[in-house]
Amino acid sequence: MLDKALVDKIVAISHQAGDKIMEIYQRDFGIYQKDDLSPLTEADLAAHHCIVDGLKALSSLPILSEESANIPWSERSTWQQYWLVDPLDGTKEFIKKNGEFTVNIALIDQGKPVFGVVYAPVLDQTYVGQLGEGAYKLHKGQRQVISPKAKQADETWKIVGSRSHQSPEIQAFLDSLGGDSELIAMGSSLKLCLVAEGAAHLYPRLGPTSEWDTGAAQAVVEAAGGKVTVVSDVANARSEHAAALRYNQQESVLNPYFLVSY
Repeated sequence: MLDKALVDKIVAISHQAGDKIMEIYQRDFGIYQKDDLSPLTEADLAAHHCIVDGLKALSSLPILSEESANIPWSERSTWQQYWLVDPLDGTKEFIKKNGEFTVNIALIDQGKPVFGVVYAPVLDQTYVGQLGEGAYKLHKGQRQVISPKAKQADETWKIVGSRSHQSPEIQAFLDSLGGDSELIAMGSSLKLCLVAEGAAHLYPRLGPTSEWDTGAAQAVVEAAGGKVTVVSDVANARSEHAAALRYNQQESVLNPYFLVSY
């Protein structure tokens, strides 16, 4: 278990990385060509270096980051504990400047996310969760304990979804729920955090993601009392027997489809 002093230091690292991103985010992207991703790349790398340097000063554990993911499986497969980092999740949100991008730092222990920080610098929202210790949200200096909320009989399903066209798989999932559903649009790993804080009931992810996209937010969800489970059959996604999403179990860092639920 991480003590409070260490948790606070990791939260501070996420905020420092957010500051690096904001320096670049606040520039006028109009000066770049439409297909020029250099401000995005620059922000990603600045946050990456800030986080890696910060974690190395605190711990000798290995680090897997989206920006340094070319670690051979022969080495990675021996890891019992490691830091899993996505320095900037939500590239579309960054480029569109809608603020819904995040800095993500997770601690993985035996394949399980046991601690996570998700920081959205534009929104000034930080989600922190440690398994067995609960989860909380920091916003404008206020700390609020968070937990998922079960759907009540008279409620409409609140489902985290995409702003763009819904896939046939998502439609099949919505049909399997029965009753009306309301889609809540959100970018990046904040989608999982909406379930963790009870702002949505479910988040079905029936499309590709990588392990660094989800590790920190899964730790927040599970610390808050929610679940992140593998979806093998869309029509039966909410099965009580569904396995929890796990990490560093194979050479590929791609996640299977999954469901975030209360």
